[in-house]
Amino acid sequence: MADTKVAIIAANGSMFDAYKVFNVATAAAASDAEVGIFFTFEGLNLIHKEAHKNLPLPEGKEHFHEGFQKANVPSIEELVSMAKELNIKLIACQMTMDVMNLEKDDFVEGIEVGGAATFIEYAKDANMSLTF
Repeated sequence: MADTKVAIIAANGSMFDAYKVFNVATAAAASDAEVGIFFTFEGLNLIHKEAHKNLPLPEGKEHFHEGFQKANVPSIEELVSMAKELNIKLIACQMTMDVMNLEKDDFVEGIEVGGAATFIEYAKDANMSLTF
């Protein structure tokens, strides 16, 4: 997938959302695609220092915890580390951070902070744009 650029918007903040975002992003990056993720609203939980360690599962889906462990699926914390190792661009939405009174220090190391225009500039020549 060399010469492929993937732009992802992460706007939701449950464990299922995190697995969708990071599974697709790390798979693309491992296939030599350039990948950027824009985290906005509840999606900021996926990169928040504390929130990404305790993301909720939808009600009635708690049994998935055991399934993830049995299937040896990496934790969200491990997937965040993998994303950084694969040089995936992690962009936190400045507007949402302002609304939620959050600072860059509230998030995992290695993120960028930018607004919608920052993401639009990144995504303007993407081959794939995805929203989760």
